[in-house]
Amino acid sequence: MNFVEELRWRGMIQEIMPGTEEQLQKELTSGYVGIDPTADSLHIGHLVGVMILKHFQRAGHRPIALIGGATGMIGDPSMKSSERNLLDEATLRHNQESIKKQLAKFLDFESDRPNAALLVNNYDWMKEFSFLSFIRDIGKHITVNYMMAKDSVKKRLSGEASEGMSFTEFSYQLMQAYDYLHLYETKGCRIQMGGSDQWGNITTGTELIRRKAGGEAFALVCPLITKADGTKFGKTESGNVWLERKYTSPYKFYQFWLNVSDEDAEKYIKIFTALDKEEIEALVAEQKAAPHLRPLQKRLAKEVTVMVHSEEDYEQAVEASNILFGNATTDALKKLDEETFLQVFEGVPTFDISKDELAVGIKAVDILTEKATVFPSKGEMRKTVQSGGVMINKEKLENFDDVINSSNLLAGKYIIAQKGKKNYFLLIAK
Repeated sequence: MNFVEELRWRGMIQEIMPGTEEQLQKELTSGYVGIDPTADSLHIGHLVGVMILKHFQRAGHRPIALIGGATGMIGDPSMKSSERNLLDEATLRHNQESIKKQLAKFLDFESDRPNAALLVNNYDWMKEFSFLSFIRDIGKHITVNYMMAKDSVKKRLSGEASEGMSFTEFSYQLMQAYDYLHLYETKGCRIQMGGSDQWGNITTGTELIRRKAGGEAFALVCPLITKADGTKFGKTESGNVWLERKYTSPYKFYQFWLNVSDEDAEKYIKIFTALDKEEIEALVAEQKAAPHLRPLQKRLAKEVTVMVHSEEDYEQAVEASNILFGNATTDALKKLDEETFLQVFEGVPTFDISKDELAVGIKAVDILTEKATVFPSKGEMRKTVQSGGVMINKEKLENFDDVINSSNLLAGKYIIAQKGKKNYFLLIAK
C-alpha cells in the first residue's frame, strides 16, 4: 500500500514536503504524530491523527505516538487565542496510560514486527534538560526571525484582542522542533505528521534537523476537519465527543456519527474508517440512489463505534436507537442501562407520578389524563386506545381502564407511554 496515495484519495493531505513520498517508497520509515495529553481520553478531534498513524502502519511503516507531556505543561499556541492551564506530572502520567489503552485499539504496539508502534513521552527527555543547555545547544540554531514568520505566531501577535504571547508559548515551537530532532537521532524518525495548524512547528523541526544534525527529514499535514456548515467538527451542544465511555456513552457516540449530514458522511467515511476505495464508492452510489436509507451514515457509525468501543456496544446502540424509530419490545427497554435509557428519551415530555399510588395500582386512563397530561380528555384517550394507538413500555394497551402498577416500572422507577408512532412521554415514579 502506498501511504501517500492512500491519504490522497481519502482527502487527508493538505501539504507535503518534497521528497516525502520518495522516502516512504524507498524503505521502512518511522514517523510520528504528537498527541496532547490534557485529558485522560482522546476525543474524536484526535482521531484524524490516530487514523494517519493507523494507515502509516498498514503501509508497513513504524508509527510513533508522542504524548506531549512536556509540551502539554506549556500549551501549544497554534490557532489558540489564549494560554492553557498547565498540568502536573502525576496527572500527565495518568492521562498517558489512559490514552495508550485507547491507541492500542488502532495500533499494534505488541507484535515483534519491525513496524510495531511505539509510545513515547517528550517529558522523559525534556525533564532533565537545563534551561541553559537548551538555549545554548538548540536555541542558537533557529533565529527569532524564522520563528516569527510562522502563521501560528503571526496570528497570535496580530489579533485585534491580542495580549501578545508569553515567552513560554513562544518557546513551544522550539520544543516541538527538538522533539523531532530527538526522535530523529534516537529512533531514526524521518517524518512528522499532524493537522495543518502544525505545519509551522513541524517544518521548524525539519530545519533544526538540517542545521544541527545535517540530516534530511520530512513533513505531511492533513486539512483541519470541519462540518459542511462550517462549524467545528467533533463538538456537540454538550461539548466534545470523547472516546472514553464515562464521558461519552457508546450510544451517544454512535448517534453522533449516525446524525452527520450526507455531505459530511461522504467525507468522514474516508477519513475515519479503513474501508477501501471500492467499498466506499459503492456506498456513495447507494446513498445517491436512496438517500433516505442513509447507508453512508449507518456504515460510518458502525465502523467507528466498533473500532473505538466494540461490536457488542455497537449492537446495543443500534437496538437503543430502534426503540424510538423501530419496532422495539419491552425486553429491549429492560436491557438498557439507566444512563442509555435516559439518553434515548432525552427531551421527551416528562411527568412525575406517585410511587405509593402505583403500588396500589392506577387505571391507565387516570394516569394519562390526570396524573400526566398525555391526553386532553378521557374520550380522546378511549378512541386512541380502540384504534391501537397507545403503548405502555412498548406493549399495546388493550383497554383504556387497564390498571398500571409497580410491576410496570422499568429500572424500578420509569414508565414509557407512547401515543401514536412518534409521541413519547416519560413517567417517573417518585
